[in-house]
Amino acid sequence: MIRVIIVDDHPVVRRGLKQIIAAEPDMQVVGEAENARDALRVIRETACDVVVLDITLPDASGLDVLSRLRTERPTPPVLIMSIHDEEQYALRVLKAGASGYLMKDSLPEELIKAIRKITSGGKYISPSLAERLASELASSEKPLHEKLSNREFQIMCLIASGKSLKEIGEALCISGKTVSTYRARILEKMNMKTNADLVSYALKNKLIE
Repeated sequence: MIRVIIVDDHPVVRRGLKQIIAAEPDMQVVGEAENARDALRVIRETACDVVVLDITLPDASGLDVLSRLRTERPTPPVLIMSIHDEEQYALRVLKAGASGYLMKDSLPEELIKAIRKITSGGKYISPSLAERLASELASSEKPLHEKLSNREFQIMCLIASGKSLKEIGEALCISGKTVSTYRARILEKMNMKTNADLVSYALKNKLIE
């Protein structure tokens, strides 16, 4: 039996995922969580074979949860689900320790396929993304945001979403001064001067809605 934990802040999404998984005779949802704090608690307390994790949670990023999980043993494989373009996010979450990336508009069969793939020790990305990544390997050009660390990338997306430095600091439990330092580093790495530049770039590259 493949034991699954679902982490998503939307009850209707969790219910839908649970119904899809429960329809498989050899799969069972053994735990649920709606935020990062509860996710870490449930994963620590519940034996499971895979975690299906939303990348956007109300109290932290799925990348933060991944980072915390990597410091613990045993670490179950994690399938990231997101509304964001896989071309922009998938490689980053795989580098952060995820075993797979799946868009939320994927077919139910893809979810089951992804869970089976990563619980057998493999990695899952869509065939279309695999083709794009192969093309990128043949090219020396990389998008500007690939220069950013995971924390810088997270803060860049929050700034582009219109969050103030104070709001970002409170959400990430760091000082506004630290956020300001990150902002300066982000602008320098991306050769930009203002928050408006970051917003324009993030929209163009589908990093925010």
